[in-house]
Amino acid sequence: MQNKGLIKLFAFLFGLISIYQLSYTFITNKIENDADSYAAVQVSDSEEDYLTKREEVATAYLDSIGENTVLGYTSYNDAKKKELNKGLDLKGGINVTLQISVKDILKGLANNTKNPAFNKALADADLASKSSDDTYVELFFEAWDNVKGDAKLATPDIFYTRALEGTITADMTDAEVKSQIRTKIDESIESAFEVLRERIDGFGVTQPNIQREGTSGRILVELPGARDVKRAQDLLSSTAQLEFWETYQPNNAALQGFFFQANEALKTLVEGNTEDIEAKPESEIDSLLSDVSQDSLDLASQVNPLFDKFQLGAPSYAVGVAAIKDTAEIGSYLRMREIRKLLPADLQFVKFLWERPSEGSEIVELFALKSNREGVPRISGDVVTDARSEFDLGNKPSVGMNMNTKGAKLWEKLTGDAYTNQTGIAIVLDNKVYTAPGVSTGPISGGNSQITGNFTVNETKDISNVLRAGKLPASAEIIQSEIVGPSLGQEAIDSGFMSFLIAMAIVLVWMVFYYGKAGIAADIALLLNILLIFGVLTSLSAVLTLPGIAGIVLTIGMSVDANVLIFERIKEELAKGKGKGQAVADGFSNALSSILDANITTGLTAIILFIFGSGPIKGFATTLLIGIATSLFTAIFITRLLVDWYISKPGRSLDFSTGMTKNLFRNISINFLSKRKIAYICSIILVGVGVFSIATNGLQQGVDFLGGRTYQIRFEKPVNTSEIASELNEVFGTGTGVKTYGEANQIKVTTAYKVDVEGIEVDNEIQGKLFTALQKLLPDGMTEAEFITGGGEDALGILQSVKVGPTIADDIKNNAFLAIIGSLAVVFLYILLRFRRWQFSLGAVAAVFHDVMIVLGIFSILGTLGSAVPFNIEIDQAFIAAILTVIGYSLNDTVVVFDRIREIIKEKGWKAGDNINLALNSTLSRTLNTSMTTLVVLLAIFIFGGESLRGFMFAMIIGIIVGTYSSLFIATPIMYDTLKKNVTSPVKEVVKEKEKVKAKA
Repeated sequence: MQNKGLIKLFAFLFGLISIYQLSYTFITNKIENDADSYAAVQVSDSEEDYLTKREEVATAYLDSIGENTVLGYTSYNDAKKKELNKGLDLKGGINVTLQISVKDILKGLANNTKNPAFNKALADADLASKSSDDTYVELFFEAWDNVKGDAKLATPDIFYTRALEGTITADMTDAEVKSQIRTKIDESIESAFEVLRERIDGFGVTQPNIQREGTSGRILVELPGARDVKRAQDLLSSTAQLEFWETYQPNNAALQGFFFQANEALKTLVEGNTEDIEAKPESEIDSLLSDVSQDSLDLASQVNPLFDKFQLGAPSYAVGVAAIKDTAEIGSYLRMREIRKLLPADLQFVKFLWERPSEGSEIVELFALKSNREGVPRISGDVVTDARSEFDLGNKPSVGMNMNTKGAKLWEKLTGDAYTNQTGIAIVLDNKVYTAPGVSTGPISGGNSQITGNFTVNETKDISNVLRAGKLPASAEIIQSEIVGPSLGQEAIDSGFMSFLIAMAIVLVWMVFYYGKAGIAADIALLLNILLIFGVLTSLSAVLTLPGIAGIVLTIGMSVDANVLIFERIKEELAKGKGKGQAVADGFSNALSSILDANITTGLTAIILFIFGSGPIKGFATTLLIGIATSLFTAIFITRLLVDWYISKPGRSLDFSTGMTKNLFRNISINFLSKRKIAYICSIILVGVGVFSIATNGLQQGVDFLGGRTYQIRFEKPVNTSEIASELNEVFGTGTGVKTYGEANQIKVTTAYKVDVEGIEVDNEIQGKLFTALQKLLPDGMTEAEFITGGGEDALGILQSVKVGPTIADDIKNNAFLAIIGSLAVVFLYILLRFRRWQFSLGAVAAVFHDVMIVLGIFSILGTLGSAVPFNIEIDQAFIAAILTVIGYSLNDTVVVFDRIREIIKEKGWKAGDNINLALNSTLSRTLNTSMTTLVVLLAIFIFGGESLRGFMFAMIIGIIVGTYSSLFIATPIMYDTLKKNVTSPVKEVVKEKEKVKAKA
């Protein structure tokens, strides 16, 4: 091998750089362990909320030493930015996909027009978006073209407005307007992206990730290590729509009379009478107010539809109070057309808003705000120039604000009116009243104001953060989310690395057992390979996930393949009587083609997986791609360096086998082709049974493909899933699934309840219902907050939750389909280019199709067994990743066999298939060796890798088994049967080549 010095230099530098990059991870782990130990000493286990206090103490410790120099070249804060990124499934945290409402942007650009054609087009676009993959703006334009008639977009009541002055002109065609609107929408989404980025920067998590997803208006946000789920959700979905309103006086007689009339009207409506209800005369209102004392309203009664839930009167400027759980129902009453028409003329535009719930409180106040026909507040948040977290006169956390000149004037007028009218000023953020103070000293000048309330310091930081960052140009709904508790993340790390270490140990021992001293060289190359993988991951700031660890472990098994190919070819050269040096040189040279072909086909499927996958699956593809590259380098160059170095010393023997393995697979002569008809029949039966099961039983699709929510919940003791399912079906409706997930005290709940309704309120509602339904199975004293966040130290309650909206579920399903079809097409073309015959491509793709259908069939059959299957058999993104990996592995094996067939046929001709059998026999040692090694690795992950990976690994185990079988008994026989009509052509080509050589000579 030439340029050995250069290769040694590269290997040394790559290893050194990898160690340097990983040193940051070791430094942060060491310092964080020290912080945990320090906190454990400072905080007693007997203290209330000691886990939270320990975290606070540890955080304070890290803050205090964050800039101290470590090892002379870094600090903790610096190292934290450069450490190996861990995904949510390893670190815990929050992953959400936000959908910026393009509909809101369009309405804003059109100044909330009442144009009927415009609003009809929006409604049609809403409907079309539920079943189309096109972007919302294109659906709107299509709908507009269908309903516009003679109307134009460039009119004063649509897009020819003051806000778009200079962009849209009156003489523009619809096509020109559409182009400008597309640009404006893209700018608005980019603005939303920047606003979210600024908010996240102030949130305080390390290594956050935020990125746009094409032109769809979707923004992916990952907050590794974030533990306060509600705080993060509020931060991301809040539009930061700040408004200032004047309230009505709570003792306003007309307002109170309205509530009594509403209660009476609702009685009639509940009975089914929806006729128009006339307002009662003033005298009757006075009678009601005098006869019905507020104290006599019994909230537990079942007589009054409104007053059973709502109580008039409050100590502040609110008009009444209600339980948080009843606010949605009361709000729906107050929005009813029949109820709104009961409002007196001077109250007809009143706006009812609830206060922001205080932590731990079960009731909230309702405010009546003075509004107008347009629903515009007295002051909007765009006048705020600065916001900060501070403390009020009572030393309670609050938010201070400064306004610009325009805002200061409006603020002085508003406070003056409130002082004169003895009303309050409601400070509203995202349709929640945060505070509504009165004005006791007259108009306030200067434009300074303060939001007070029952805040924590973190809440005031977040509020000031979102106000400084600015409001989102449109609402942002969470259409997909994954929340992983920190305890589950630690368990994933433990189980993932346990499987990693066990798999690596098995492979290292096996290589020495099978190849003796040569196996030691392969092991050294493998260890360097692992170091390089982690080094490259850190250098690229890639994210390591649990499927990523599986990808690395799989790489261990697959990287052995290259060394096995090389060593088997060297053994063949030695058997021909060649010397050690020549045999090694020829072995490496002859194996190179097979190694490259095998790794390229696997790499192609990994690239497709990277393109179409998301989240952890993209992490799996990333590590697999990196592993393929580093495996090639270490197997081809490092193993060669070590082998050459060893045999260069006089007197050293290197046999590439041991006494026990020396004669294994020698002189094997199996007539594989003669058994192809039996293989065809067996495969047809297996595939047929699978197809029948899929047609009759279907496949258990996960929420990735159907949409919905799943919750992984852990209890103290084993639970009965049937009883829980029965109870939850009463709460969420039929179709709610409950399965044991791993141990008997752990379940997975799947529900489609309100899957098409967006908003944090729905998430909170479902979690509340879960807590109520399962409370009897939880430890005494466990709060709803503890249940939602994973139960603290004991890791009980919700350990992980996943939400997938129906729209994004369709996208995931489509991407999965495209990924599988795309991988088959790409590989067909690659094999066609490499082997120059479509019969080779047909054999390879037929074998892959055979393997995929058997795996799908087995999963369909297992799906009929229900909870008797001790692992997850749902078809989700992870399963698709497994299928694509099976495709890659099956092709890897098939390409190696085809490569040897091509080589032997080129040398010896066709000979009625005898030489094909010879090729299959000569690669049998490699095929079985690699397959067994990879299977052992996968079994280690299956057993020790944690519950979330078992279904994934099971699919791959089945795939490896059938893939090994199909390369021998499906791919090659199909290639042979379709090519044998031209059996003379390979020989003719050899003859022609020899004639050309003679002619040149």
